Amino acid sequence: MFIASGDVVPSFKGFTLIMPAVSVGNVGQLAVDLLISTLNMARVGHFHTDCLIPMAGNNPYATCAEEAGQLSTSAEVYCHSDSKLAVLQIRTPIIQTKVRSFRKLMVSWIKSSGFLRSVLLSSSQAYHRDDQQLHGTPLRYLLTPSLQKEEAPRVEELGWREMERISAFPGVSDSEQRLYIPGGGVTKALYTDCCTEGISMAVVLIFCSEGDNIPDAFALVNHLNDWLHLLEKPVRVRKCGESES
Repeated sequence: MFIASGDVVPSFKGFTLIMPAVSVGNVGQLAVDLLISTLNMARVGHFHTDCLIPMAGNNPYATCAEEAGQLSTSAEVYCHSDSKLAVLQIRTPIIQTKVRSFRKLMVSWIKSSGFLRSVLLSSSQAYHRDDQQLHGTPLRYLLTPSLQKEEAPRVEELGWREMERISAFPGVSDSEQRLYIPGGGVTKALYTDCCTEGISMAVVLIFCSEGDNIPDAFALVNHLNDWLHLLEKPVRVRKCGESES
């Protein structure tokens, strides 16, 4: 259940929602952190749910001592009204027996909030790629049928690569193809739910491995920015001691 921070429940009608999947390298979550901090987004609410492992901590985006004392929880919503952008940050894994309930919660909230479109930022295990996925960019996308007509020409113009379907029985038969996102957490299931429910959703993901995944998060945000133009300029990893320009 979404609980607003103030007395008035914010309206998200016509907004774009960006949320992460808890996936390999936590790339989606790192990318969402980058968006929230770069855009200086305001916290407008949180989710009260038993589907996520409970967590409480200090404000991770604090810029002063007063803000540092604010409580942060496992799932919070941030807003940038000028850009008509809402971001859901998920900080803890989904409880294994509650995955289906969590997906239903997300689908219900997205539909009732009237979002124009939703974007799921995710990642997939690089070592599971098949031959066709080894060439070129590690970035991929998926669009639900509801978003295809509107956005497919745009992403094709950008030269984006759609997530390939791979053989269900590699080396035996290529007649049956399937969508395979190993390490992607809830990505495939939530995408499938949104296809079924007629929700306009895009999945933007990157192939990666566990380790220092900060560069992967920057790559994912810049890739997304090519489409949505959320930031004035590309973000980049600053070297130690380098000032912000």
